[in-house]
Amino acid sequence: MSALLFEPITIKHVTLPNRIVMSPMCMYSCADEDGRATGWHVTHYQSRAMGQTGLIMLEASAVTEQGRISANDLGIWDDSHIEGLKMISDAIHSAGSKSAIQIAHAGRKAMIDGPIIAPSPLAFDESMKQPEEMTLQQINETVAAFKEGARRAKEAGFDVIEIHAAHGYLINEFLSPLTNRRSDSYGGSQQKRYRFLQDIIGAVRTVWDGPLFVRISAHDYHPDGSTIEDYAVLAQWMKEDGVDLIDCSSGAVVPAKIPVFPGYQVSFAEKIKTEAQILTGAVGLITSGLQAEEILRNGRADLVFIGRELLRNPYWPRQAAIELRTELDPPKQYERGW
Repeated sequence: MSALLFEPITIKHVTLPNRIVMSPMCMYSCADEDGRATGWHVTHYQSRAMGQTGLIMLEASAVTEQGRISANDLGIWDDSHIEGLKMISDAIHSAGSKSAIQIAHAGRKAMIDGPIIAPSPLAFDESMKQPEEMTLQQINETVAAFKEGARRAKEAGFDVIEIHAAHGYLINEFLSPLTNRRSDSYGGSQQKRYRFLQDIIGAVRTVWDGPLFVRISAHDYHPDGSTIEDYAVLAQWMKEDGVDLIDCSSGAVVPAKIPVFPGYQVSFAEKIKTEAQILTGAVGLITSGLQAEEILRNGRADLVFIGRELLRNPYWPRQAAIELRTELDPPKQYERGW
C-alpha cells in the first residue's frame, strides 16, 4: 500500500502532486521595505519545491502598506509587486510543485510607523500601539484591497490563494469577541463578526475562481473567546460562501498560554472536516512522515502543513518517503544523490 501522503489530490481544477504543504511563514526579508520580493525569496521557496513539497505557500503578503506585520514583509498592495511574485511562482512551478500565496492584513498587530487599524481600539498588550477603530469606509477599502490582492495573485500565476484569518491579525480580530467590541453590523453576534470575512471571501471570488483556502485560529485559549465549536459553525458558513479548504491553526489573538505538544492542533482540523464536511489542513508540530500519514489515513485532515521542519530541512519530503518506504522521484538534477 502506497503512502497517502504522496498521493495526488485535486482541489477545484488544481492537482497537487502530494499532500505536503509548506506552511506560510513570515521571513521579514524585503530589503528596501517596499514589499518587493528579492532573489532570496526565489531561492528560499524554490529550494522547498526542489525538495518535492507538493504545494509551496508564500508568507503573509500584505494587501495594504498599512497592513504589514513588519516593514520588511512581502507586499501585494501594488501592481509593482506582481513581477517579483511571478518570479517566485514560476520558480516553484519549474521544480514541479504548485504555488500558493497567503494574503493578509496585520490589523492591531502591525509593527510599522504611523497609525494602525482594528475593529475596536484595543491594543494587543502594553508594549504595542493602540489601533484606531475602523470606519465603515475603511472596512470597505480593506475588503477592496483583498480583492485587488487576489487579482494580483492571479496575474502572478499562483495556483492557490489563502486568506489569513488567524493569529490575531485583522480578520481574526473581527471574528473574536475578545477583540471585536463593535455595535454596528460588523460586531456583536457571531454572524455579524463573520461579516467582514464574508465580504472579503465574496470580493475575492469575483476575481478568483481557483482553490481558496482560509487559515483560522480555531481556539482563542481564553474563557471568553472563540472555541472550536464556534469555528465548526464558521467553517460551514465559509463553505457556503465558496471556500474550499480550512487551514486549522490556533491562538495569538490575545496573549495566552497555549498547551503545545506534537500534533496539538490536529483535532481542530478533524472536527471541522467532520462537522462542516469541508477539506481541512492540519498544522502544528508535525515532524515525521509517520505522524503525517496517520493524520491522513485516519481522515483527520486532507493536507498536512509543514513549517519549521521545512526550515530545518528543505528535503523533508524525501526523509518522510524513506520513513514510509515510498518511492519519491527526485529532481533530475539530484538523481545521483537520492
